[in-house]
Amino acid sequence: MSKITESRKALRTKDVAGLQTEVKDLQKAHFGLRMQKATQQLNNNASLRATRRDIARAKTVLAQKQSAEQPAK
Repeated sequence: MSKITESRKALRTKDVAGLQTEVKDLQKAHFGLRMQKATQQLNNNASLRATRRDIARAKTVLAQKQSAEQPAK
């Protein structure tokens, strides 16, 4: 099983609060990577893209779970 598939399954098992903390943690990590890039300390530029995509995945699952919790009108 690929690393991406495992992370997607891990995201799906978390609740809304867990996903919100995951998004915050990923955003902090992304900010740190951006600061490293700005100070020319970042060796792996691909990690910026990977972190951005991880944030998007977490936000997508979070939105899906939040909309599932909302009662249908």
